[in-house]
Amino acid sequence: MDFRLMGLDSPLFNTLHHIMDLTDDSTDKNLNAPTRTYVRDAKAMAATPADVKEYPNSYVFVVDMPGLKSGDIKVQVEDENVLLISGEGKREEEKEGVKYLKMERRVGKFMRKFVLPENANVEAISAICQDGVLTVTVNKLPPPEPKKPKTIEVKIA
Repeated sequence: MDFRLMGLDSPLFNTLHHIMDLTDDSTDKNLNAPTRTYVRDAKAMAATPADVKEYPNSYVFVVDMPGLKSGDIKVQVEDENVLLISGEGKREEEKEGVKYLKMERRVGKFMRKFVLPENANVEAISAICQDGVLTVTVNKLPPPEPKKPKTIEVKIA
């Protein structure tokens, strides 16, 4: 849009034009916009409730995964200390002659990420899904043994 043709050729309008970047040559217009994947993952994380419990020897993560089978669920450890629980539910195929009157059940991507504490043993993780509830157990590492003082022999010169 050329403001000069409309009689708006003042420094104020030129500055506004520049700030608003109304030029047609706006190739980097959405450079800072979040990607679709990021938005989808953020929505999935916000919509996936979880409980986290600490026991003397483990951490337990309980996540609702309604309608998912064990093959539809992934439990992974990223970056050495981030527990990623994800899955995707799909709506059943529509049968001919049947139409939905209401669709309220949650389908789509389920996802949660948890930063594990330093004493989490990422080599000892188990996951069980029963009745649409996923329970992930992360065992704790044994506490480090207290360091004993090192005795140095004193020699006579």
